[in-house]
Amino acid sequence: MANNNSKEQVIFSVLQYLGDAGLKETIHTIERESSLYFDKEYFEDMILKGMWDEAEKYLTGFTKVEDNGHSTKIFFELRKQKYLEALDSNDRAKASNILMTDLIVFRSKSEALFKDLTHLLTIENIRDHPLLSTYQDANWGRKNVIDEIKKIMEKNPMLDGKLKFPAIESQRLMRLLSERIKRRVVRRSQKGELMVGG
Repeated sequence: MANNNSKEQVIFSVLQYLGDAGLKETIHTIERESSLYFDKEYFEDMILKGMWDEAEKYLTGFTKVEDNGHSTKIFFELRKQKYLEALDSNDRAKASNILMTDLIVFRSKSEALFKDLTHLLTIENIRDHPLLSTYQDANWGRKNVIDEIKKIMEKNPMLDGKLKFPAIESQRLMRLLSERIKRRVVRRSQKGELMVGG
């Protein structure tokens, strides 16, 4: 356990160092691959920009659709908004593809909901549906998705303890590396002294 904890400390120190160096893409790759820290701001930014595939890829580093009800709901909200935007821009082919590839996995959870989503393909304007009468545009929808997902994330056990970056002393990685190098130099010089003295 202590070994795992020190590994986590090193990863967090690396993330801090990379942040100081401005290597954002590398940071997010390590976050996703290590599953130690979920950057909410980065995730929300991808949603605001409609970067659905990238947002899902990042999310899958921490949880999968089937992990629990909270995870299922987060994935559903992302895919539903992607679907609504395709419908709203009158791209029926894209919307149909999203329905049959991304949203169909939720059919077993709620047949009625899936039928409602399918019915939207037949409506000229999605705002004609009673549940979407207040829908304004993509930006409005994305902000609502973020508000909804924020609440779910706080309750999701898969993200427990991963939503806040731990407090780490400044330049910790550089200090650790410096200490390690000093220890090696000391060991080498001690070995040299023993050889000379012997």
